[in-house]
Amino acid sequence: MTKNENHYTSEHHEELLDQHLGTSLHTPLRSDAFELSNEDKISQIADKFKDIMVLLGLDLNDDSLSGTPLRVAKMYVNEAFSGLNPLNKPEIRLFENKYEYKEMLIEKNIKVHSHCEHHFVPIIGKCHVAYFPGDTVVGLSKLNRIVRHYAKRPQVQERLTRQIAEALMEGLQTQHVAVYLEADHMCVKTRGVEDDQSSTVTMAFHGNFNSDDVKRSFLESFR
Repeated sequence: MTKNENHYTSEHHEELLDQHLGTSLHTPLRSDAFELSNEDKISQIADKFKDIMVLLGLDLNDDSLSGTPLRVAKMYVNEAFSGLNPLNKPEIRLFENKYEYKEMLIEKNIKVHSHCEHHFVPIIGKCHVAYFPGDTVVGLSKLNRIVRHYAKRPQVQERLTRQIAEALMEGLQTQHVAVYLEADHMCVKTRGVEDDQSSTVTMAFHGNFNSDDVKRSFLESFR
């Protein structure tokens, strides 16, 4: 392969990433992803982030910078990417639907704090989810926790939307689920085109929500 072909391939690959092509439902993880303890991961990430800062020319002897590598490492493992670990997935406990409520239930304006897996910069938005209860219902906070769990990992918005919908269908034991996610991507706002006005919307509709009337009712509830 020639140098020019290498250059073209690299640019083409970057273009594909920006278009979010080639992504799947499952977050790409290695088979040994959880062999290290959180403490070991924090220690090694801190060392490697220190190397990055040094390569950028920063003086880590400065009081303001000296603790940054460890702070970043703790943030990555314990906060920003805690959703990678399946042990952190919230348990969905169902309760008997004693109220016999059978209509659409909507949880609106769930905050979303995630990170773009292409540039590791924030994705910030809000999510609306809905389902039709059957014989069982779920505590409302569990809907928020499911959204939070899948957001706390390197993501693309399309995958995040699908993962939330799939987790809700599994946990709620129903196919009648809808997800609407609108988010701002800092990789668009602060780099590249630097467009600070645009936002991205993704949706997932299953079961009853594939009906035009039901879908419209759901969408009109927060527009």
